[in-house]
Amino acid sequence: MRTLPAGHPSLALGFASPPGTLVVLGRAGGVLVPPATRGPVTFGRNTAEVTVPLGEDDRRVSRCHGVLERHAGRWWVRATGKVPLRLPRSRLLFAGAAPVPLSPGYLPVYARGSGDREHVLEVRIADGTPSPAPAGRLRADERLVLAMVARGFLRWEERPRAVPVPLAARRLSVLDPAGGWTAEAVAGVLDAVRDRFRPGAEDEDLVAGLVSAAVLVPPDLALLSPVLAADDGVEWMSSTWGS
Repeated sequence: MRTLPAGHPSLALGFASPPGTLVVLGRAGGVLVPPATRGPVTFGRNTAEVTVPLGEDDRRVSRCHGVLERHAGRWWVRATGKVPLRLPRSRLLFAGAAPVPLSPGYLPVYARGSGDREHVLEVRIADGTPSPAPAGRLRADERLVLAMVARGFLRWEERPRAVPVPLAARRLSVLDPAGGWTAEAVAGVLDAVRDRFRPGAEDEDLVAGLVSAAVLVPPDLALLSPVLAADDGVEWMSSTWGS
């Protein structure tokens, strides 16, 4: 295995490696596993014992929260933590359940932490597809606003919706009280990004396009951790957690 440093770019942007290579990345770094290596790759809170740390500062995440294993020529993910893993399309994977096979390409795996924090483990199995060309960049304030509005899309929920502007403004005001996040300010940021990336698009189409082009990536959910822990109690969509 080869280690990847903390701060490595999101795997949603691609990763040049031979087909069959497994790449796993968390906020504290990750590993590259050559095609001939079987693993396993463990992930969880205990940085001294797991291959890839995940939620190392969050006691709701188990010491070993999950395992990636290779069987019959495929990689599989198995949950081992007290809180289930969440896979794309809001699928929950509980400890003791049968492992789930992974398809080539990019896959984010989520562990819900304390205060509704989202810990994202990025997994990529190289399939020979070239990395996407850069589609543009966001300023720090734009990324914060878009991550908030696109939360359901970054979580790869089954039926995501854009967070309405008034609710996004209230949550951003909790996260960044000095930011002046009125509904008008949030709408202004969305309009500026819309003009650059998808002129005329509705908010939902705008954020869906940004996620699809990897301008916004699942690790951007980390920007929202403080606000989700201190939410205003207003639900903009029904939760899929525990369903």
